[in-house]
Amino acid sequence: MKYMMLLVQTDGKAMEKEGPSESVMRWWGEHARAGRIIGGHQLRSASTATTVRWKGGQPVVTDGPFVEAKETIGGYGILDVPDLDAAIAIAKSWPAPQNHLVEIRPIVERG
Repeated sequence: MKYMMLLVQTDGKAMEKEGPSESVMRWWGEHARAGRIIGGHQLRSASTATTVRWKGGQPVVTDGPFVEAKETIGGYGILDVPDLDAAIAIAKSWPAPQNHLVEIRPIVERG
């Protein structure tokens, strides 16, 4: 089963400036080599976002994220694991500092 793993930073600081730590790179590589992570990327800070929303049926483009928040998505991974328990086990092993959280969502696969 496939899951999206959202890597969230709760202090509003982007990891982009310092880059991922060696422990994160080892962790990611280990799971990728085992076929449990099949894709994903680190994201630039939310300040680089562009938002498209619809007002009156017309698309309106604005710079910046769609909401201002202290929690920002710093990256994502696509997991391919047998079940939610396996996805949770991977999330629990994420070597991030205390100011991070991991959200897991099943991916809707259409055939």
